[in-house]
Amino acid sequence: MANQQLQAEWGKFGHLFTREEIPAKTVLLREGEVAKKVYFIEKGCLRLSFNKDGKDITFQFFLEGEGVSSAESFRYDLPSLYSIETLEPAVLHTLTKKAWFEIIEASPLIREAMEEQTLQRLLFVEKLFLSRIKNSPEERYRELLEQRPEILQRVPQHYIASFLGITSVSLSRIRNRR
Repeated sequence: MANQQLQAEWGKFGHLFTREEIPAKTVLLREGEVAKKVYFIEKGCLRLSFNKDGKDITFQFFLEGEGVSSAESFRYDLPSLYSIETLEPAVLHTLTKKAWFEIIEASPLIREAMEEQTLQRLLFVEKLFLSRIKNSPEERYRELLEQRPEILQRVPQHYIASFLGITSVSLSRIRNRR
């Protein structure tokens, strides 16, 4: 019931969204730019990455039904700490900053849902952070296999290896041992 109510509430603001069909390998936001949009994924896979000493590091993936932006950049007009890129052809519904705040101000129900989603994302990032410290690459691979198996089916191996903090060769060895 609550989910239907929330969907109906979002429906009131459909006119503020822009539907975009984006090709694969399109950079939506470059590291260092200021985020101007929030992306809601209808179809496709997006990755978040940053550059460290000339090396491209992937640290998160987003799929259908999820929303993504460089939150700190979007909220405070700061340079983004990372890039957002489509890995597959994507259908995205985007909101500008003005539209986002218009919705948040007008709808306590959506504001509450977004606060909960933000908390859930924070908890996910905490677990990811701790996993990178505590667990071996093989344990991180197992976690990914258990929690997000669709990532392993849809994302190129070199991005998965980068996400796990290992080389593609090491990832192949881990996969072969399974």
